[in-house]
Amino acid sequence: MSDSNIRIGLAIVRGRSMVPTFADGDRLLVLHGARPRPGRCHVVQLPARPIAVKRVAYATDDGWWVLSDNAAEGTDSRVLGAIPPEGMIARVIAPIRLPRRPRRGAAE
Repeated sequence: MSDSNIRIGLAIVRGRSMVPTFADGDRLLVLHGARPRPGRCHVVQLPARPIAVKRVAYATDDGWWVLSDNAAEGTDSRVLGAIPPEGMIARVIAPIRLPRRPRRGAAE
């Protein structure tokens, strides 16, 4: 993998499968083209499902075993099996915490 394949991007969390680490609507800074690392969160293409954020557990002969932080929500490798290497889209670098704007009309 060359450096030209690595680029920074933005992802938005949808759903509750990564609670408490990430909440629905959280924005994430991601690194496209980065190698998966066990223990780190990645943006992944789940088979026949939407793109999702999951935690990488370990490598298998077939790809990567990924899990939801909230086992009661979402779908992960416990149902789908290993995610093939081409399904590993980007590694999460950090959440982007935006300052909250005061509500319009709120007392100052």
